Amino acid sequence: MTADLPRRAAVQTSHESSLLLTINGGSSSIRFALYAAGESLRLLLHGKLDRIGVRGTNLIVKDAAGDQQDNCAIEVADHRAAVSVLLDWLDAQQTSASIKAVGHRVVHGMMHTGPELITPELLAELHRITPYDPEHLPREIELIEAIRQRHPSLPQVACFDTAFHRGMPRVAKLLPIPRRYQAKGVERYGFHGLSYAYLMEELLRLGDPAACKGRVILAHLGNGASLAAIRDGNSIDTSMSFTPTAGLPMSTRTGDLDPGLMCYLALTEQMTSTQLQQMVNRASGLLGVSEISSDLRDLLAREADDIRAAEAVGLFCYQAKKWIGSFAAALGGLDTLVFAGGIGENAPLIRERICEGIGFLGIALDNIRNAANASLISAEASPVTVRVIRTDEELMIARSVSRVLGLALKKEA
Repeated sequence: MTADLPRRAAVQTSHESSLLLTINGGSSSIRFALYAAGESLRLLLHGKLDRIGVRGTNLIVKDAAGDQQDNCAIEVADHRAAVSVLLDWLDAQQTSASIKAVGHRVVHGMMHTGPELITPELLAELHRITPYDPEHLPREIELIEAIRQRHPSLPQVACFDTAFHRGMPRVAKLLPIPRRYQAKGVERYGFHGLSYAYLMEELLRLGDPAACKGRVILAHLGNGASLAAIRDGNSIDTSMSFTPTAGLPMSTRTGDLDPGLMCYLALTEQMTSTQLQQMVNRASGLLGVSEISSDLRDLLAREADDIRAAEAVGLFCYQAKKWIGSFAAALGGLDTLVFAGGIGENAPLIRERICEGIGFLGIALDNIRNAANASLISAEASPVTVRVIRTDEELMIARSVSRVLGLALKKEA
């Protein structure tokens, strides 16, 4: 099932008295991190298991400085087997006995407004709502159950991506379908909440006045991409909807799509609901339009020579620009714009193209700062502050676990 795992500790963690493990499960990967919890949260190691269920699966571990400490080739069929490999690795490092809790990113939490200790009742509820998010919830449940089977008394905390948006105004939550579906929980939920909560805490730490009283747009642009409109610290709207498929075009997801198209494809190509789900989640977005790659870096490298790549990049930037404009209207103006996520943090050209032509909102970039991926990229005279903040969902999970379990932390290192 696995390659030989190291018997000696790759990272010196055995003397830490209280450790927190964070688990962030994706469709074919698991990101994880280990924190020492004392007066502060101190990152000890982080890593990922990628390509789960296909050839070339690896367990990659790095220390807090980002230096690679381990890289094991493994063979696992699913997330349950993959997390077992991770637990075996932690056993080999003699750290398991010091782990006091595990925090999980749970994409869909329906009406839950904050992180919660996972109980049998909560786990049963997650099983019940799997139709709300069949792309993520089944795998996240697998991870929770695998850890519970291995360590039945170890506290586990669910950190819901939807919780950040639960206070949105009713008008933002309503979907224009027959009212009877509201009783079944069909409404706009929004996602990327852990990232958005972290970004707002960072704005507070930076002393940005808009974090407490002002108008903020957060743009989490990565393989999954969304934006959120924040007024006085609270989410009032977000681009993702009932599922994470809505909103912006993403690496392989459609974003917003004419619902009549689904009927057309069902009638003319006899596409089943499973085939439609596969198409809108895994074969569309940048990949579908370009027919080349789901990675924006590949498309930028080829846009000068391939119209398909150019159109995919143009569509992404155009739609992001539209969402910023619509959210500025919902907010009644804009004070701060934040870019985050793999694209938002590392693609100056994409940020430039998104902000081009919306100077009427008060957005003006400093080209030198933007090209350098500086933390503040707006021009000195720009009425709107534009920032680049590296998001950290794992740290947000660890903070949430600490709060749920009542750990007294003065600060994070």
